[in-house]
Amino acid sequence: MESLGSSTFAATLVAIFLLSSIVYRTSLDSLHAIPGPLICKLTSLWTYYHSYFGDESTRIDELHKRYGPIVRIAPNEVIISDGAALAPIYVEKGGFSKAPCYANFDIEGHATIFSTQNPEYRSVRSKAVVPLFSMTSIREGQSAIESCVDRFIARLKREAAESRKANRQRPVNVLNLTRSLALDAVSSYLFGRAFGGVDEESDKLSASAFVDTLVAVGRFFFLPNWIFLTLELARQKFWPAKEEEKSAQTVGDFVESLLQGETKGTATYQARLLKAGISEHEVKIQCEDVIFAGTDSTGTSLATICWNLAKRPDVYDRLKNEVAQADMSERNQSPQIIRYLDAVVREGLRIAMPNPARLPRMVPKQGLAYGSSSGKQYFLPGGTQVGMQPYSLHFNPEVYPDPFAFRPERWLDGPTPQMQRDWIPFGMGSRQCIARNLATTELRLAVRAIAKEGALDGAQAVGEKIELMQWFNSKVKGEAIELEWQ
Repeated sequence: MESLGSSTFAATLVAIFLLSSIVYRTSLDSLHAIPGPLICKLTSLWTYYHSYFGDESTRIDELHKRYGPIVRIAPNEVIISDGAALAPIYVEKGGFSKAPCYANFDIEGHATIFSTQNPEYRSVRSKAVVPLFSMTSIREGQSAIESCVDRFIARLKREAAESRKANRQRPVNVLNLTRSLALDAVSSYLFGRAFGGVDEESDKLSASAFVDTLVAVGRFFFLPNWIFLTLELARQKFWPAKEEEKSAQTVGDFVESLLQGETKGTATYQARLLKAGISEHEVKIQCEDVIFAGTDSTGTSLATICWNLAKRPDVYDRLKNEVAQADMSERNQSPQIIRYLDAVVREGLRIAMPNPARLPRMVPKQGLAYGSSSGKQYFLPGGTQVGMQPYSLHFNPEVYPDPFAFRPERWLDGPTPQMQRDWIPFGMGSRQCIARNLATTELRLAVRAIAKEGALDGAQAVGEKIELMQWFNSKVKGEAIELEWQ
């Protein structure tokens, strides 16, 4: 009987605790007025679950449709889908500081230019390399990128010829080819030496497993750092992957050669960091981070554009015609001023979603006042985690009608201020992607060459849509975006 009484007392205490937590989170705490599911007010498990299984962006977008533009998705986290909130969160006065979870993208214990939350740490490193990302510098070094594009077009044509010969029985994984180009272009321009991915002539780029390993980190991105590190150590100890290790070694050897070769003494990315007093070990890590980011996001975006051009032959034909007309005029040689080319690239970046998930920031001590479109006013106290996700902004039908359709024309028909504001493929503010100019130049040069050379003539897209795992860095399901030729 005494044991039964103790069990009843313990159960009663648990029930009181749970009831008290529910009452506090729903009626008393500082975020209780923010709408959202009960489970999200009580625990972060909902966000961790959907982040791991790769449907978080879709589920959060559904919450916005149900609850409105501001939703509570965890006990201390709020997400907003109203583009008017971009400026106060990410731009004004330098924007809010990054959330602690960005430390999960540190490499070998070193913060990168992307992952660091320390403005001074980032400033030293970004100032050293930022001149390389100016449009003036990129135009001066454009020939290095064009050389990579030429090799990419030649290989794409060879693969297309093999597909035709096989009578559509041999689809071409253009994602592997575009990743190879992206890696070669970023390494050739920034490091002074191409990785050689386009020339590998294999079904899978040797750096892919290295890149995919870091992409997979995104499923755990929002976890507290100590939990993330524990899981990573367990994975490395109990589930080591030889392919990942081999790929990481290939990338590591390439970067080591940069620090030992002639490129060390030139005005390259690595040379600028070394000159700024950064250790060789850290420079190696910063270079590996650039390889990851440059290969994954640009490669996915270009493959998505190719797939959609094959899906929309009318768009492809118009692009070819406008590129041909521009080439007839000397003043239009620059791909940046071919309007339809620019529209194709902008639309591709809108729907490619290389980074679909929320970009979390910490509300400063003075708090954030937010007024929703319904007229309701909310106040987020300092220390609240707040963010916005490109997925909800890029696929908002009120801003982009028929949002899932590939329609470059929308950028020619007088794009609205809201369209311009909510287009954030590279993030926003002082912490937006440092390589955005380089990435867009690569895309414009590659898409222009595809149109000029007719590299997609006769191509057909495989599948009805491109499906993604919606991690912080999205993963294409099946690791393939395929075309076939007839």
